Amino acid sequence: MQDVDVWRTHTPFSDPGVHVGAIAAFPAEIGRLIEIVQGVLVHSSWLDEYGLDAARFTAAVRTTLPVARRLDDILARDPQPLDVPRPPERRSIGTCRDYALMLCAFLRAKGVPARVRCGFAAYFRQGWEDHWVTEYRDARTESWRLADAQIDSMLRHRNRIVFDPADMPRKAFLTAGEAWLSFRRAEADPGAFGHGETTGSWFMKVNVLRDHHVLNGRETSDWDRWREAAPTRRSVRDDDLEMLDDLAAHPDQKLVALAPDWLD
Repeated sequence: MQDVDVWRTHTPFSDPGVHVGAIAAFPAEIGRLIEIVQGVLVHSSWLDEYGLDAARFTAAVRTTLPVARRLDDILARDPQPLDVPRPPERRSIGTCRDYALMLCAFLRAKGVPARVRCGFAAYFRQGWEDHWVTEYRDARTESWRLADAQIDSMLRHRNRIVFDPADMPRKAFLTAGEAWLSFRRAEADPGAFGHGETTGSWFMKVNVLRDHHVLNGRETSDWDRWREAAPTRRSVRDDDLEMLDDLAAHPDQKLVALAPDWLD
């Protein structure tokens, strides 16, 4: 593993830019930072649950923005200080990755080593759903902990979530590499892992590559374009298995510049 101090440094996507001063005034307690994130974002897949008309929005809201641009958008919608919670209709619309990235940015701004992780959550449906969370370093225990800034009161009530979103149990979320290795050890059914109706070892491969990119400072990559892959291209070749096993076991190794095979 790399030196944890690496994770105090912003990437181009996590850098809050001109908003760093506003973040400096935030409390350092992670639970409070999660509340601030929840007060400015609303998830594109749950608009109905927040009383918003999903038909008014387009697929463009799935685009992950750099934190500086996301904060610009939030303030353009409502110029109140960022730590003032907005009603859902005046929040910026994003996805789980935006929640994870913003919390990561806030923690880094506070000097806490933090990073975004790609993997699968067990608290959205039966099985394991594609999801992104924040992993941060606990100075007291010198260990990595998981936090999901998306878990607000609505989601907690709807999905009967009882754990602390600032300190999630590892059994609630598997990083992409952990999921892949459990499949390779024949301990898990790959059909239980995926995004909606897209499940199986091919999607697990996509997330292994996306998590590998994140741990090389790239919160987005061409692997996010997985929806473009034709059904006939959604397979894992036998000669990729050894490479994927190695990336799953050591996701923070030097970036393997592997382009998505459906783009060739």
